[in-house]
Amino acid sequence: MSPSVPSDLGYVPPDGGWGWAVVFGASISVGFAYTFPKAFTIYFKELQAVYSISYSQIAWITSIMCATTYGGGPISSILVNRYGSRPVVIFGGLLCGIGMVSAAFCTSILQLYICVGFITGFGLALNLQPSVIIIGKYFLKRRPIANGLAMAGSPVMLCTLAPLNQFLFDNFGWRGSFLILGAILLNCCVAGALFRPIGPATASVKTQMAEEGKGALKEEVTEDAMEMSSPTNVPMENKTEEEGGKDCCEKINQYLDFSLFKHRGFLIYLIGNVLMFLGFFAPIVFLAPYAKHIGIDEYSAAFLLSILAIVDMIARPTTGIIANSKWVRPRIQYFFSFSIAFNGTCHLLCPLASGYTGLVVYSIFFGLAFGMVCAMLFETLMDLVGAARFTSAVGLVTIAECCTILLGPPIGGTLIDTFGDYKYMFIKCGAVMVLAGTFLFIMNYYNYRMLAKEEKERKDHAGVGTRQGEMQYSSKTFN
Repeated sequence: MSPSVPSDLGYVPPDGGWGWAVVFGASISVGFAYTFPKAFTIYFKELQAVYSISYSQIAWITSIMCATTYGGGPISSILVNRYGSRPVVIFGGLLCGIGMVSAAFCTSILQLYICVGFITGFGLALNLQPSVIIIGKYFLKRRPIANGLAMAGSPVMLCTLAPLNQFLFDNFGWRGSFLILGAILLNCCVAGALFRPIGPATASVKTQMAEEGKGALKEEVTEDAMEMSSPTNVPMENKTEEEGGKDCCEKINQYLDFSLFKHRGFLIYLIGNVLMFLGFFAPIVFLAPYAKHIGIDEYSAAFLLSILAIVDMIARPTTGIIANSKWVRPRIQYFFSFSIAFNGTCHLLCPLASGYTGLVVYSIFFGLAFGMVCAMLFETLMDLVGAARFTSAVGLVTIAECCTILLGPPIGGTLIDTFGDYKYMFIKCGAVMVLAGTFLFIMNYYNYRMLAKEEKERKDHAGVGTRQGEMQYSSKTFN
């Protein structure tokens, strides 16, 4: 299961050099994509009072934002395949800034859904996928470490954005804060500028133009000859339509490889992650509101997110180093499954934390578990499908995950509104994640066994073919 040199890419990734600048830029883009929906929860209580709405209604802002971020995955993947990571991330940064500046002038919750949820969320989608995709093009042997460092951008951003949002709100109000946040999000454009394109060496422009001219001339001559030899034009038109339909399917499959749905490991990963995301984001969304609900002051509640972020910041690169070791990397899927189950266990134990000290302990363990999952989230997918098919895999996975991401926080908000207690939300999220981790562990064990069996059969079949060839050669020599 450990990846081999991706010869299908046409080049060997440098595993360093400018790649570290790419990792720095990716940490900024990934940091905003993952952190902004969490840090935005600081404004929930004020927005609830302004618009007189319930917990479930206010939670839809974060849900729509996260769902759009993941649901925009296929579009982002197609744009990356067509234009490259750099222009896509720069355009995404512009959308993020426009969305937040527009949100500052909203007069209804529906307008916030559109500006913050859809526009800013889609801008974050154009930041997330290209950032993780380009790391796979620059790194191979050090890829888990590079992914861990890039993912560490999320806790670094959370550590600063959570208290910064509280400071901005106290001094400028929520409308002024949104204007400033729109300007801050434009830094994604700077991060995108670091994504220098990389790929196999190509011929010079003149050579390509000459070859294209020769190819076009050959096609014209061939078409003329076929038209002259064909008795009527009707068969040619039918053939052209069939070829056109085939070309259309090939173009779609070129940007999104739907044959991945026949890949056993990909399907296991997809089902497990879709289930996991039903309880992945809700605890972070409601951590600060929960602290305020039990009487903790606003800055202390925001500081819980900072504690989570500090631990998360250490956990992600550390997890990347551990995952890159010779003992873990060949069976990295088991490590990922354990991390998800550990995350769920933390949520199940959260209702036992009655005071601020208990919530601090919960935030520490939650930050550790959250960092472990995020550090391996894309590395495990690349380990399964390879670097060449990773772009399509990310797009297909994120569009499937967006449904549960969209429903997770509102379901948690509904549980809070119904029972008037946060513990049922944490129990639901914990149970779902433990179930997802258990499913992935069992199914990955089955996948490893099947891969070993298939490899043994392939070797046995190759051995039989070799022996038969030797016997035939011997008989011919004897005769």
